[in-house]
Amino acid sequence: MSNEVEIGRGKRANVGYSFDDIAVVPSRRTRDAADVSVSWQLDAYLLDAPIIGAPMDSVTSPATAITMGKMGMVGVLDLEGIWTRYEDPEPFLEEIAQLPDHQVFQRMQEIYREPVKAELITARLEEIRKAGVPVAGALSPQRTQEYWRTVADAGVDLFVIRGTTVSAEHVSSNREPLNLKRFIYELDVPVVVGGAASYTAALHLMRTGAAGVLAGFGGGATTANRRTVGVAVPMATTVANVAAARREYMDETGGRYVHVIADGQISTSGDLVKAIACGADGVMLGTVLARADEAPGRGYHWGAEAHHKTLLRGERVKVEQVGSLETIINGPSLDASGTTNLIGALRHAMAMTGYSDVKEFQRVPISVGQ
Repeated sequence: MSNEVEIGRGKRANVGYSFDDIAVVPSRRTRDAADVSVSWQLDAYLLDAPIIGAPMDSVTSPATAITMGKMGMVGVLDLEGIWTRYEDPEPFLEEIAQLPDHQVFQRMQEIYREPVKAELITARLEEIRKAGVPVAGALSPQRTQEYWRTVADAGVDLFVIRGTTVSAEHVSSNREPLNLKRFIYELDVPVVVGGAASYTAALHLMRTGAAGVLAGFGGGATTANRRTVGVAVPMATTVANVAAARREYMDETGGRYVHVIADGQISTSGDLVKAIACGADGVMLGTVLARADEAPGRGYHWGAEAHHKTLLRGERVKVEQVGSLETIINGPSLDASGTTNLIGALRHAMAMTGYSDVKEFQRVPISVGQ
């Protein structure tokens, strides 16, 4: 069904909805929150919560990845971030947090000019593995060709290829593009790819054999992307479209299930609830987890777009530190801002609407505000 409007003669546009535009509708049935399951079977791993820590230096360090793992989640380490460039990145993280605004971009570019070192990729992944939690790492599509064998040899349980936009049909005249289908087949571990912002793009990524697709594009750069390159996606519509692509792909393949992971514009527990209500199996969180006392960003949040060599499309953003990771995920809530006790909020929303597990909750009715 088309949902187009005419924005002027000769140009039409699709209408899209953000999480702020929609709300979950209570049903006639309710249930006790204690009877609700929020667990998530992500490939071979049964997780206690449908949450993945974003591969961003202000969110996931080896230490926070271990903490998330012990809490029943997965923390994804950015394998071309500060942890694989420096033996001891702590002084640089401290410096980034102390930089005055007018020096941030230039100094961050200098810090991230240090080359990625294969031996540090191996060492960081080994550190996480020794803690007995799932090991997950991420590379951009541009760096995957260069480092994937290092990652495979080091051993990961989940590999993430994450960029602002990831395509199964990337065209390049200056380098051989990554053949996602061949790569995923050869790697032989679950691969999550994204972001995908449309039904068609998501379906193409699913056909590469990916275990999961990131819906949207995270990185903490939504506002800057809209301002610099004019690109943004309405996340409620995006998640619903990617979930529809999953249904199509299941019909094509006779039932092969691909996980849909909402990535971007999830700042509160209410956003998390609505992402799942739109069809996501789980969410990848950046800003929410950057607010944790343990977060390596020390009260600041940034993605790779904030130190790009030639086109800056992100910013170092000051975020309020609201409590420990445990408090942010499992509570108790400290106020009604939706920044703490995310899982409690999800349980409550499911209980209010009568759904017993996350998969069922994807069918909850939704209304659009006017």
